[in-house]
Amino acid sequence: MYLISAYFDQKAEKIMERCIYQIAEKTGNSFMTDNHVPPHLTISSVEARSKAVLLSHVENLRGQLSHGTVRFVSVGALFPYVMYMTPVLNAYLQELSQKIYDTVSGIPEGRISKFYRPMQWLPHLTLGKTLTKEQMRIAFEVMQERFAPFDATVIKLGLAKTNPHEDLWMLEL
Repeated sequence: MYLISAYFDQKAEKIMERCIYQIAEKTGNSFMTDNHVPPHLTISSVEARSKAVLLSHVENLRGQLSHGTVRFVSVGALFPYVMYMTPVLNAYLQELSQKIYDTVSGIPEGRISKFYRPMQWLPHLTLGKTLTKEQMRIAFEVMQERFAPFDATVIKLGLAKTNPHEDLWMLEL
């Protein structure tokens, strides 16, 4: 499985990292920190027969995209195990989703997750993963004290392999 994700400006990244680290510290669940998962917003999740085929397609995104701003406004959960923060799905994110989908949907023997297709996608930035019921409760307490809406600028896109996280390609916007 490969992820195409958005990465953010330094100021926003610091806010996101603090949330991730505080949740890990308070809950004792260090999945995100142990696996060195950087703050990112997954735009597409793709299964492809080879890294080379996928790379040749995502490379076509060069020159087609620009940076943009999103506003993170809320915290939520994908029950039972995941805590996230979510941005408003604005025109910039929708266009990004569509362009990436159009670029990778033609990959031979490739498959895009139904949860990451345009108009079927819940934009979210994972803060904690594999949380127990009690850890989820604690994580919500942490975010209740810590979270306030903020703006973030998407400054680059990346392609990564999952489990463990491995960056394969980056595109500065």
